[in-house]
Amino acid sequence: MATASESKIYELIELYDMQTTFFKSALDGISDGDRHNRLNSKANHIAWLAGSAVEQRFEMARQFGHDEKQHGHDLFSDNKGIQDGATYPTLETYRQDWDRISPVLRDALVNATDAQLAVKIQMGPDVAYTVKEMIAFSSYREANIIGQIALWRRLLGYDGMKYM
Repeated sequence: MATASESKIYELIELYDMQTTFFKSALDGISDGDRHNRLNSKANHIAWLAGSAVEQRFEMARQFGHDEKQHGHDLFSDNKGIQDGATYPTLETYRQDWDRISPVLRDALVNATDAQLAVKIQMGPDVAYTVKEMIAFSSYREANIIGQIALWRRLLGYDGMKYM
């Protein structure tokens, strides 16, 4: 795969493509009735995990000038954690938002220049990361979220996630 960047982020794009499919597979067949089930724990439920992953993709797309937002944006903006008592969007809504942003962000990643990837994102008064570093971190975090949803599947009695 050819990318606009000389720093070659194609490995991250390969992970991105896999995780685009894995996310949908992780959610496959889970009822909306189970999306808020925390099994009497303080763990993040599937609805929060899924929405957080979707929000992350929209946030990365905003780094490349796209101004779209997911339907549940207000529940996740400014890195909000899980909110007890909140009703999160349906899993189908998350799937639709995921399908809407994924090709937009993929195109932005493939066409990202070294200059765009070198832009610093301020994460606090003394912490800044480049866009490329945030893409790498986001890929790691996305895989982690997909793994958590896959675990929830089993804990809630669903079949294991399919990878193909």
